[in-house]
Amino acid sequence: MAYQAFELRGKVALITGGNSGIGLGMAEALADAGAAVCIWGTNEEKNRAAVAALEQRGARVRAVRCDVGEEAEVERAFAETLSALGRVDACFANAGVGGAAPSFVGMTADEWRRVLRVNLDGVFFTFRAAARHMIERGGGGSLVVTSSLAGVEGAARGEHYSASKGGVIAMMRGLAVELARHGVRANAILPGWIETPMTDHTLGNDIVQRKIFPRIPIRRWGERADFGGIAVYLASDASAYHSGDTIVIDGAYRVF
Repeated sequence: MAYQAFELRGKVALITGGNSGIGLGMAEALADAGAAVCIWGTNEEKNRAAVAALEQRGARVRAVRCDVGEEAEVERAFAETLSALGRVDACFANAGVGGAAPSFVGMTADEWRRVLRVNLDGVFFTFRAAARHMIERGGGGSLVVTSSLAGVEGAARGEHYSASKGGVIAMMRGLAVELARHGVRANAILPGWIETPMTDHTLGNDIVQRKIFPRIPIRRWGERADFGGIAVYLASDASAYHSGDTIVIDGAYRVF
């Protein structure tokens, strides 16, 4: 018999940026575990493709177009999610953008704000809506943010990306303490070098292949499927006492 604490039937999971990459890997596993799934994304074509793929797995699925950097869009999208699926038990704030600055001194204010509006403000707007809902309906819930190793390590020319990813870790820790009385737990996932649409240009770089890849003990780049297990665990009752943590998934890169 399967371990019943991992059972997700009757639960609803929301995944921002859930139409590709790590977010889609989470959505696939959550659907397979029995959860109803809502994905948010800005690309309508990718949203439709993700819904079609998830429905083939037998899941109840909804896609909502949402730019998480816009407060009003998040409020509208969350209301639409509740209207369609009735509740949200686990909220995965996964949507994010990468940095594109030539150097720190050459970074413009617009570039700084472009990254933080999605990676930091977007998590705030999303978690605020989810936390409000979880508190009002009672019964607890799970908030999970996709951070990065860049949030705890130095990243040249990516200080804005690092600031956003470190910021969400600090936010998560505060939420874990403040919301515990409501049965809401909060955790962060820190991916290492993962093959996603956002990292295609980076992982294909010859310098990265020569200098980074040999430092990954498991000897491969991470894949979206590598995030399915942790998503199911954090959405399930199996993680009922697990909160305030930073969970690294990097093939042992950081400890090597």
